[in-house]
Amino acid sequence: MDKLRAVLGGHDGNNDNRNVLQAANEASTLGWGNRMKGFLVCMVIGVVCTILGVCCLFIPKVGLIIFIVFYTFGNICSLVSTMFLMGPVKQLKRMCDKTRAFATVIMITCLVLTLCAAFWWKIFALTLLFVILQVLAFAWYSLSYIPFARLVMFCDFKISN
Repeated sequence: MDKLRAVLGGHDGNNDNRNVLQAANEASTLGWGNRMKGFLVCMVIGVVCTILGVCCLFIPKVGLIIFIVFYTFGNICSLVSTMFLMGPVKQLKRMCDKTRAFATVIMITCLVLTLCAAFWWKIFALTLLFVILQVLAFAWYSLSYIPFARLVMFCDFKISN
């Protein structure tokens, strides 16, 4: 409504004090109900793609490639679903926070490398390696949102060995 008032009041609606992130945040404001619907839709698509990928794993010759594609797409949908809850700008800021920036870079790199190895390079062993790394990276990234979870997991591993 403020944008409409600014345009009707003779202002062009542009504010030089805003940066790109603020403009993106204003353009993507949704009500809580729409955020929940978007979150649920993306999360369900992500879970369904992951389960479908596991079911396709047993198809001869092409099953593993189909699994890799569906699993990677499922992870991407799950990641995007959280952007509906927090908003894209806040989610990107949290992803780049110093406590999880390394986990974010590793996770996104594994997602991209998995798809590159499957479709561009077409090296089966490398694709399988990147999927395994993708699973570990996504778990590491997810644990970064739980306070001290990665530290406790590392300490427990270190004590038991």
